[in-house]
Amino acid sequence: MANHDTEKKLITFRVKRFDPDGGERKRYTQEYKIEVMKGQSVLDCLNEIRWKQDGSLTFRRSCKSGICGSCAMTINGVNRLACETQVLALGSSTITVEPLKGFAVIKDLAVDIDPMVEKLLAVKPYLITKTPPPSDAERIQSPAERARLDGLYECILCGACTSSCPSFWADERYLGPHAFLKAYRFIADSRDDAPGEHLDALDDKHGLWRCHTIFNCVEACPKSLNPTKAIEALRRELVKEKIG
Repeated sequence: MANHDTEKKLITFRVKRFDPDGGERKRYTQEYKIEVMKGQSVLDCLNEIRWKQDGSLTFRRSCKSGICGSCAMTINGVNRLACETQVLALGSSTITVEPLKGFAVIKDLAVDIDPMVEKLLAVKPYLITKTPPPSDAERIQSPAERARLDGLYECILCGACTSSCPSFWADERYLGPHAFLKAYRFIADSRDDAPGEHLDALDDKHGLWRCHTIFNCVEACPKSLNPTKAIEALRRELVKEKIG
């Protein structure tokens, strides 16, 4: 009897490529064919292409465990983590792989994430405390206070949410849902003493008010987080601060 778990299927990968030194042929699509078995991810296949077929293919990857966010890319029109996306589960004999939309492409599937990091830093994504820490203990939270951080701290900064956002496509200065989610992670933290400092960067036309609540970011998040919910909470916090 055949073992269906080890049977291989021939899959065509259509990779959108970009060569900054390619002259007139800077942007092009290249096809590769690979025999894929159950359990193999898109990242596994991209690695095989690079190692065995085309050493010039460029993409980011690191942990291969859905933790670092490095391998976020657009797969069959959807922003995903390549390491978590099972090829055969996509149900297609042709897989189209593209760089994340909205970011400048450095080469092939690798995009420039420096602007995303700069916008993240604008919201001060770290705990700000005004009081000295206890001398003999950590800063204490109740279970209820700790539970407020669920759905916020798990963000891996892959950029899938921001890349899916029409406001980000239209406004290069837009902070993006990744920055909003991180801002609220610290504003919601009972140990943080300066919520206003996280909010300072959010109150302008490139900040919270630019979001049109389309929910693309929610659909794109590989960790099933809800940046739109965080944006609504941030708006409430900002209004409360304004009215005193």
